[in-house]
Amino acid sequence: MSFSIGPSSAGMGPRSALDNFGNTDSKGGEVFNQKVVSRMLAYLKPHGWKMIAALILTLAESGLTLMAPYLTKIAIDDYIIPGNLDGLTNLSILIGLAYICIFFVSSGQRYLLSWVGQQVLAKLRSDLFRHLQRLHLGYHEKHITGVTVSRVINDVAEINELLSQGIITLIGDVVVLIGIIVIMLTMSPKLALFTFIVLPLMFLATWIFSRQARSAFRETRSKVAAVVGDLAEDINGIRAIQAFSREKASQERFEQVNRENRNAYINAMSLSYIFLPAIEFLGMLATVIVLWLGGYLVLENEVTLGVMVAFLNYVSRFFQPIQELSRMYTTFQSAMAGGEQVVKLLDTPVEISDKPGAIDLKVEKGKIQFKDVTFQYRSDSPIVLKNINLTIEPGKTIAVVGPTGAGKTTIASLIARFYEVTQGAIFIDDTDIRDVNQQSLRQQVRVISQEPFLFSRSIAENISYGIPDASMAQIEQAATQANAHDFISHLPEGYNTRVLEGGVNVSQGQRQLLSIARALLTDPRILILDEATANIDTVTEALIQDALARMLKGRTAIVIAHRLSTVRNADRVFVIDHGEIVEQGSHEELLAANGLYAALYERQFMD
Repeated sequence: MSFSIGPSSAGMGPRSALDNFGNTDSKGGEVFNQKVVSRMLAYLKPHGWKMIAALILTLAESGLTLMAPYLTKIAIDDYIIPGNLDGLTNLSILIGLAYICIFFVSSGQRYLLSWVGQQVLAKLRSDLFRHLQRLHLGYHEKHITGVTVSRVINDVAEINELLSQGIITLIGDVVVLIGIIVIMLTMSPKLALFTFIVLPLMFLATWIFSRQARSAFRETRSKVAAVVGDLAEDINGIRAIQAFSREKASQERFEQVNRENRNAYINAMSLSYIFLPAIEFLGMLATVIVLWLGGYLVLENEVTLGVMVAFLNYVSRFFQPIQELSRMYTTFQSAMAGGEQVVKLLDTPVEISDKPGAIDLKVEKGKIQFKDVTFQYRSDSPIVLKNINLTIEPGKTIAVVGPTGAGKTTIASLIARFYEVTQGAIFIDDTDIRDVNQQSLRQQVRVISQEPFLFSRSIAENISYGIPDASMAQIEQAATQANAHDFISHLPEGYNTRVLEGGVNVSQGQRQLLSIARALLTDPRILILDEATANIDTVTEALIQDALARMLKGRTAIVIAHRLSTVRNADRVFVIDHGEIVEQGSHEELLAANGLYAALYERQFMD
């Protein structure tokens, strides 16, 4: 008897059997992890009464299911054979009512379990998403996005299946199994014991299949991951594939991984086609035993005809809970593996958090100071910045230049507190940024990067992302100041034009103009331009430079760029090499010093 919700509970089809037995992926871990179980059961606690109601309905369904064949036995022995039509009519009505009750009880139980399951899914995924947003950028840079998504979607679903349905199903199956054994032994111990002869064979077949199916299904999961990975890579790289005329080679590579995936699935599915007929054969063997021995005992008047018919009904029900219980092991193991990963993610420490009593940052001047700042991404990684000391006066613009990997972008990340300094401190208006809450800090600091990210929403929604309740007039004003209004007006739906995934329906320069408009709307006191004009055509660059010139007025700005015009206009230029400030001064002073800046200028900045 199955209490699962949804299409996958339809029975023991080949794919259903294989999924339930083998869907442990390649994840290892403990079969029972008390920490995982206790943490996950906490999500059921708010729904305790509904789970108790579902359990009561499950027990009622089990009792009614057990009662129906016994009532059939009574109908045959006490009413059909003696010819008692009135008694048979009354009992038939009772049996019909029992089946009607089973319908309503089962429907109610399924609804409750489905409702609780969706609540648990939503809560757990919401908690994971909230925690992911609190984790610093370093975590997201180290972990593959697809793996993180898998934790939130697949692993949570595995846990939910066990919590909301598996536990109740287990109890219901055990009750039915024990009830059938007791009733069969009570009606005819001899016939029951002969019927149970097939059980050792069934347990052996289940054990063999579960071991083989887990291994086979792990292989299919590995191969389908290869198909998805290859497909995603080729779609993302379709421009390069077509540019180099590598369509044939790409097709051949995909066909290879696709063929391996097909073969893995054929191998795995063939196991279920052996196992399922074996279980059905054992069930039919038990039925034959009941027919042969039961018929003999009926002829010998040792049992009644009603007992034999009831046995046939109970035998048909007997193997369903056994199959469910055998699948529960791999379901539980898969949930434990998924639970370990989810708990590990939930327990990932939030390395950058607000201090108790953190204050709101109120930037009145915009002075920034680095005092003896040293930074490394991990304790075992190289030092990125060494003893950085610099002061940016209010309303001034500085440029930070240096070779690739010198640590320029890291300075921007530290000011926005995307990372925590290893040593030293950063001050804004003489306030240590670690003493203020992060939200107020980032409301005052805006970073415009080389690759601005646009959401798959309308142009207006992207511009107003920092101020969702901004009026259309404010949005248009920001776009006008950013020199973006003209190109937006020529779009098919203007500000209501939806940006496609990755911003593919707007150019790189247009994405940058929208990013500047988004920053302008929030009116930040501190602005960080991280290679904001890199890889932009000259026409769009002129628009961006004009917009930036207006944007920088009255604001403290850090420009990380190698565009000549921006560097020239900076009030002061800091040259970083190997994580240290090696030169500083105006553009003219640094050129005259004939040091690293002059060399970079000769190599990169000459028009």
